Amino acid sequence: MRITQRAVTLTSLQGLNRNLDALGRLQNQLTSGRLVNKPSDSPTATNRAMQTRAEQASVAQQARNVTDAKSWLEQGSSTLLDMMNMTQRVRDLTVQGLNEGAVSTTSQQALATEVASLREGLLNMANTKVMGRPLFGGVTAGPNAYDPAGTYIGTAVTPGVTAGTVTRRVSDSELLRVDLSGPEAFGAGADDLFAVVGGIADALRADDHTALQGQLGKLDDVLKTMQGAVADIGARASRLERVEQINADRKLILQSQLAETENIDLPETIMNLEMQKTGYEAALAATAKVISPTLLDYLR
Repeated sequence: MRITQRAVTLTSLQGLNRNLDALGRLQNQLTSGRLVNKPSDSPTATNRAMQTRAEQASVAQQARNVTDAKSWLEQGSSTLLDMMNMTQRVRDLTVQGLNEGAVSTTSQQALATEVASLREGLLNMANTKVMGRPLFGGVTAGPNAYDPAGTYIGTAVTPGVTAGTVTRRVSDSELLRVDLSGPEAFGAGADDLFAVVGGIADALRADDHTALQGQLGKLDDVLKTMQGAVADIGARASRLERVEQINADRKLILQSQLAETENIDLPETIMNLEMQKTGYEAALAATAKVISPTLLDYLR
């Protein structure tokens, strides 16, 4: 088989171009600090990096959801505890009003006035808002959970059903409820907190100890309901803390996976670059001796 000077030249130049391309690729990696600078560098690594980034975006959104959920739960817990303190004050006034013979008619009226004032404060707190939405109103589009008369006007919630509740996606597999409806927190109908406190005020005005004793029992039941609501929110907050830690750990894992896929190993890349550079220079020197650059060199 006859090998011409042209064939030798083309083969040598092709080898030099391959070496030069490898050298340029290593230099580009060292400059950018990344193994993959364009999809053609490694389609497999590009696909893996895209999947990892998609998971990172999902984790970042879940972290924002966790922060939002914490604000709902913290506000709910704080509001309920404050309302329980006010309700306990109503109970103390009710017990004071039941002291027959020890409280004058004027004092009874003063007690009734204070209880009525406390009821108004409780109603205002029951209409507490989080980012413009009523905390105890469910997914209602209205501005309040209760009207001025103390009637619940928020979204009705069925126990155990998420429809009508405020939820946040806090992980790939967990949807956490962050609200509590008014009836769940304060009772429902004629036996809810506001009806009972209103009945106590009326009984104090009428100096009706029988009615007052009955309302006291109802108030104790409402307090138990509120205590259960606080415990419920506390349990959700505990779950949220665990999810937050899991998400933080997952974020670090994904960052590590992306770094392994995209980032270079600096010492190894520098070593490969030097080896490629040495090989290219040696090939260049050898090719220069094999290929005659001019006709004159060939004739000599």
